[in-house]
Formats: sequence, structure tokens, C-alpha cells
Amino acid sequence: MGETISVIIPALNEETRIGPAVRRLRGSGVDEVIVVDGGSTDSTVEIARAMGARVLREQASRGRQQNAGAQRAKGAILLFLHSDTILPTGFADQVRSTLAKPGVSAGAFQFRLDAPGWEFRLVEQTVALRCRLLRLPYGDQAIFVSTEIFERAGCFADLPIMEDFDLVRRLRKLGRIELAEGAAVTSARRWTRQGVWRVTWTHQLCILGYYCRVSPERLVRLRDDANGRRSIP
Repeated sequence: MGETISVIIPALNEETRIGPAVRRLRGSGVDEVIVVDGGSTDSTVEIARAMGARVLREQASRGRQQNAGAQRAKGAILLFLHSDTILPTGFADQVRSTLAKPGVSAGAFQFRLDAPGWEFRLVEQTVALRCRLLRLPYGDQAIFVSTEIFERAGCFADLPIMEDFDLVRRLRKLGRIELAEGAAVTSARRWTRQGVWRVTWTHQLCILGYYCRVSPERLVRLRDDANGRRSIP
């Protein structure tokens, strides 16, 4: 069976996706599914409970939500999953085998988008290159790590943006970040709604701002202005 795995899903107004997300985890070899709701005003909480997930509530901040789930999780391994991401068949075995490799501190899956078109394939190839050269997967690649290493790394920082990037940078100091063989397939809804190049360019600006120590609040405003939004999602 191997080490126990807790899947932690932060959610906010995801009633159309949370049910299928939790259902897909049944019989997958994980030991518990925790949905951490950030104050949904739709049926997210009720659907998650009906699907058998353990539901917690936390302030709407992905970092805080995932930390809250990690603190209550029982598994020796934590897998942080976005509600619009589908894990590959046999992912639990891949998680265990990846973390069992010598020198590995954490892992993630390959990146795929669920839309056709050369622009989306180019985004995937760019992510693959970044991961191969820099070992910097993002949260939509379903980051997984042992509970012990996660705590040693200091958990997620209380940031309104770039919390996954920040955590992976700290995890790299504790060992190698390894990619599993399978791919996590993420919804292309953001790229489709806002435009492939706008989303890609905004990501790069946020990374540059992070390295230049621009305040997280300014990075949120930059992202929202670029995406035509006035508030944090």
C-alpha cells in the first residue's frame, strides 16, 4: 500500500467542478480528500460533503486554505490539487515512487491543458522547459510532498499570489524537485477567457516582480489589471 496520501483541494465557488474532482479520487489509492472552502456562496460545500470529502473552512486565500488542510491532514504525504485539474491514472503510485527517489524533496506532474490548438501546446512546451531547467512546477501541476518536508520548508507563505512558486523555491533548498511520468490536465478556461498570450505574459511579469521584491499586493493589482479584473478571485 505504501505511505498514506491526503489530497487537499482549495475551493471557492466551484460547484460545477468540485463534485467531479472529488469523485475522480475514489478508489485511486489516496486515504483522504480534504476540501478547504474559502467562503463559497454557491453549493460547493454541500456537493463536496455529498461526494465524501472532509470539508474545512478558511479565509479565501489559497495559501491559507492549503495550510489549513495540511494541518488537519492525517496522511504522511500531502498532495495539493486544484479543483479544475485532473490527475493521471495511477497517480498515487507515481506520487509514492517519485518521493521515494534519493534526494527528492517534493514532486509534481507534467503540465497539460484540456484545449486543442498550437497555442496551448506551446504553453505546455514552455512549462516543460521551465521544469526541466529550473525545477519550478506551479500549483496547477499538483505539487506533492511529505508532511515532514512540508513543515520543514515552512508551509505555504501567507501570500495573496505566488504562494506555490514561493513554496517550491524553498523546497528546492531541501532536495530535488522531481516530475512524475504522468500529466495533470488543467482546465484551459483562464487561457481561453483572458487570452493565451495575456495570461502567459502576466505570469512572467509576476515572476519578475517576485524576484524584484515587488509587494504581493502590487503583484495582485498587476495581475488583475492585466486580466481586466478589479478584485482578487
